[in-house]
Amino acid sequence: MTPSRNVEDLKTSESATPLIIRLIQNHYTAAPPIKDQEQISREEWVFPGLRFNRYMCMPSAFIIQFCCGSLYSWSVFNKPIDNLIYGSIVNMAPITFYIAVGLLGFSAAIMGPWLEREGPRKASILGGFLFCAGNLITALALYLKQMWLIYLGYGVIAGYGIGICYISPVSALQKWFPDHRGLASGIAVSGFGAGAIVSAKLEVALIQHTGLPTTFLIMGLGYFVLIFISGLVLRTPPPGFSPASLNDTSLDSEMHQVEMGKTVEDDESAEKSNSKKLDDDDDKKEWTLLEALVSTDFRLMYVMFFSNILFGLVAISRLSNMITDIFGKSAEHASTVVAINGGFNLSGRIFFSLLSDYVGRKNAYVLMLTCQLIILASFYFITTGGSTTYWLFLMCMWIIASCYGGGFGSIPAFLTDKFGQYNIGACHGVILTAWSLAGIVGGIVFTSVFKATSEDRDISDPFPYNVNVWWMLGIVMVGWTALLFVKPTERDRKVYKMLGRFFPKK
Repeated sequence: MTPSRNVEDLKTSESATPLIIRLIQNHYTAAPPIKDQEQISREEWVFPGLRFNRYMCMPSAFIIQFCCGSLYSWSVFNKPIDNLIYGSIVNMAPITFYIAVGLLGFSAAIMGPWLEREGPRKASILGGFLFCAGNLITALALYLKQMWLIYLGYGVIAGYGIGICYISPVSALQKWFPDHRGLASGIAVSGFGAGAIVSAKLEVALIQHTGLPTTFLIMGLGYFVLIFISGLVLRTPPPGFSPASLNDTSLDSEMHQVEMGKTVEDDESAEKSNSKKLDDDDDKKEWTLLEALVSTDFRLMYVMFFSNILFGLVAISRLSNMITDIFGKSAEHASTVVAINGGFNLSGRIFFSLLSDYVGRKNAYVLMLTCQLIILASFYFITTGGSTTYWLFLMCMWIIASCYGGGFGSIPAFLTDKFGQYNIGACHGVILTAWSLAGIVGGIVFTSVFKATSEDRDISDPFPYNVNVWWMLGIVMVGWTALLFVKPTERDRKVYKMLGRFFPKK
């Protein structure tokens, strides 16, 4: 076949592909931008007089995630919004949270490739603007007493902005800290847990002193200022970056290479070489984004991630009810336990992500899912033991919260190790749709089963909770099984070899 015939066949094939499919393929195959020497020199400074170093990205990422974490405190608005608009509790305000969670995962999946092309600074500022706009629209909606406008403002617009802000700092940190990816991602997403704790107290105080509309006005503007300033610090490393060349403190060696006349193309070759050394991928393959997203490992990891967060998400939303209904504790006691639970959620994001730096990403998830399987399998005995097993119930819930947070803290590093640092933004965004799926579908299924099994039963009867546990146990078992088939990374194999020395084959 002649070359001209090959070109004609290619054109015919492209023309036969629907336009929407070609647009999607182009969106998810674009290469990251190439930095020129002028841009590298400019990014050496945060502003005149303040030299950039990679550790500045950590507090910036924490602050951005802290602002996004206010989403988890939405429940403090439910009753005040219902009372303001309808004059009674009609449970319409909680729908806003589910819309926002759904849009969070959707926007992260859609905007991931754009983030990798344009960089974390533009992405975080865009996300902060949408988040602020959503809060301001919500303030207007409350003034006009229009619930549909709240759904649009906070649910759709703010939720979309949160998704962009969530993945932007994580993507930057994975590129700057190939030597401590787990720790870097854990510190970043721990801000989300901290924001959920602090913002709830702040929002309640603002509602009492300024009213609902003004609360959203103040919070929206405040979040934008924090995200904008933090976003200015974020950037991606120069070509050829490696922690050893920086001596962990500055960009001097990279700048010196450029000044000595090294071309951008040479730097790109060096970067690919460093990437192969640092990414810890099992076969050292250079993945394209589309290859990563359709790979068997990614699909298995999606199932694993979904199952790891499902029970934790449901438990967090129902913890206060279980404490007061099943164990007969006061509402004040329950609120204290919920606050402590938030602390375990936060600490789990750091602990398991840091642990994965030493024992491997896959091994860390094996530990998290195994803990959940044990707790789910014994949940019936824990909830039917009355006050004698209450301490055990608390311990189990705090372990679940830690595993839930640990899943979010470890997944960015796991994805980067498997598919490369330039695919992390999109891969992380797509896998976060499992969060949306778990929040919406898991919440609907749990509520439906709970209502169907709680009819004609006393409120203290744990049976409706225990029935729900059985189907969640099945899903976690599926996720645990899927994880076993994910190819281990280099860190995982090192642990296997070490265990093999302690338990040699006969």
